[in-house]
This record gives sequence, C-alpha cells and structure tokens, in this order.
Amino acid sequence: MAVLTNEQIAAALTGLDGWQHTDGVLRRSVKFPSFLAGIDAVRRVAEHAEAKDHHPDIDIRWRTVAFSLVTHSAGGITGNDVAMAGDINQILAEG
Repeated sequence: MAVLTNEQIAAALTGLDGWQHTDGVLRRSVKFPSFLAGIDAVRRVAEHAEAKDHHPDIDIRWRTVAFSLVTHSAGGITGNDVAMAGDINQILAEG
C-alpha cells in the first residue's frame, strides 16, 4: 500500500472528525465519562482492528484514550490508516 502525501492526508482529514496529522501519524484523543467507558471503547476498537488486521497504537490515561495510526510496514500513513480512523469514529459514535 502506498504512503499518502501530505496533501492527500489533509484532504482525508476533512472527513475525519477529531483526527489530526502530527509527527507522521494520525491521532485522536477522546475523553470518556468514566474509565470503564474508555476501556469498553478500546475493547470494541481492538476487536475491529483484529478482524481487519490493522492495529492502532492505543494509550489509556484514566478517562482519556488516544488512538494513533500509521502503517509501520509502509513507512507512513496509508489508505488503511484513513479507513481505520473512519471505522474508529463510527465505533465511538455507536457507543
């Protein structure tokens, strides 16, 4: 899979609420109403990521969960990362 250009990433971000392109990765932080709500969201994202065989880096800090996406094997952000960001948004919206 080809690494996206900065222009392609910027265009993709217009449709990805809450995501930012920083330090070569796509990032989104979400604050949940409780620790367990954040853990439940992580579980749902993890199940989806496992099924897609495309796994975000996930950092849990009490009620705040940060998701980071980059295709390490390709050396940058690819269409798979953009698609997974959209999937994560949908999973979080379904709550």
